[in-house]
Amino acid sequence: MYRHVRAKLSARRARRDANLGGPISTEPRINERIRVPEVRLVGPNGEQVGIVSIHDALKLAQEADLDLVEVAATARPPVCKLMDYGKFKYESAMKAREARKNQAHTIIKEIKLRPKIDPHDYETKKGHVVRFLKAGDKVKVTIMFRGREQSRPELGFRLLQKLAEDVTELGFVESQPKQDGRNMIMVIGPHKKKAEAKAEKAAAKAQRGGEESSPDEEASAPSEEVSAQEA
Repeated sequence: MYRHVRAKLSARRARRDANLGGPISTEPRINERIRVPEVRLVGPNGEQVGIVSIHDALKLAQEADLDLVEVAATARPPVCKLMDYGKFKYESAMKAREARKNQAHTIIKEIKLRPKIDPHDYETKKGHVVRFLKAGDKVKVTIMFRGREQSRPELGFRLLQKLAEDVTELGFVESQPKQDGRNMIMVIGPHKKKAEAKAEKAAAKAQRGGEESSPDEEASAPSEEVSAQEA
C-alpha cells in the first residue's frame, strides 16, 4: 500500500516538474535561439544598424564571425548586438571575480570599559579604538556597570562622550549611547571605508619595501642615490 502511494507521489512530482519546464535560464538568447521576426541591431562597436529581419541579423553575425546576442528582450522589437559571446562571458566572469576579491566587509570590533577606568587603561583602550578605526572597522564600545555603579549612568555617558571626542578625527558616533541592562553601548563608525584603509595600508607597505635596499645595492649604485636625493 505504502509503495503504491509513494509511486503516485513520484509520478505527480514528475508531472509538476514537466509542467514547470525546468529551471528558468538567466542566460540571454543567442543566435538561432532568438525566435522573433525582426530585431533592432547594434553593431560590435556600439553603432546602431537599425531594425532588420532576424534572418539578415544572423547572416551579418555569421559573416563577421560573431554571435547575435539578445541584450534587451522586453524591447519592441528586441535589441540584439553583434559580439563574441564567449569572450564577453569570460571577461564578465573575470570582472565579477575581481570585484569579489577587492570587496571589503566592515567588521564590528568591541571594546569594554568600566565607568571608573584609570587613565593608563583608558589610553590603552583608546589606542585599540584608534587602530580599529584606521583599519576601517566599526567599534562597539560597551561600558559595564557593577553594583552601585548602576545608579550612576552619567559616569558611563561622560566616558563615552570623552572617547568619541578623542577619536573624532578618525570616526563618528554612528549609534548614540544607550542603556542596555547593566551596560551602556555606543557605536563609532570610521570616516574611511574599509577598502580605502586597505589600499592605504598596501601603498604604505609597498613604499616601505621600496625604501629598503641592501648595502651591496647602495654601494654598487652611488650615482642613483645622489640623483634620488637631488630629486
